[in-house]
Amino acid sequence: MAIEVGTKAPEFELKDNHGRSVKLSDFRGEKNVVLLFYPFAFTGVCTGELCALRDELPKFVNDDTQLLAVSNDSIHTLRVFAEQEGLEYPLVSDFWPHGEVSRAYGVFDEEKGCAVRGTFIIDKEGVVRWTVVNGLPDARDLNEYVKALGTL
Repeated sequence: MAIEVGTKAPEFELKDNHGRSVKLSDFRGEKNVVLLFYPFAFTGVCTGELCALRDELPKFVNDDTQLLAVSNDSIHTLRVFAEQEGLEYPLVSDFWPHGEVSRAYGVFDEEKGCAVRGTFIIDKEGVVRWTVVNGLPDARDLNEYVKALGTL
């Protein structure tokens, strides 16, 4: 069960596709965070979603907002994926301990071994203000993220 709106977002520290440490608390008081979990790099729906974000990047990475895209792939896989698709925002690896952060947010599919499509908009105080969780085959509507960010 995914964490609910109004809940304090679970803290995490993971590595991004460049091996840099990313902590949710690094954005506290500074930026809202769009925390997007996706199943796997290089798959059709995931690639489509992440490229759509790339194409609308100023809406999701700016002075007020930071996009963090999380999968259970290794940082090495994420580095190649980002280079191949021209993704210039952090792709964060929840590889080891496998799915620990995905589990904390309630979006890890134990049977498939990956995160489902969960998105959490976290305000500058670290509180979840909006969320949507879709099944593995179901792409999300990025316009919904924009509307939710507009309410903060």
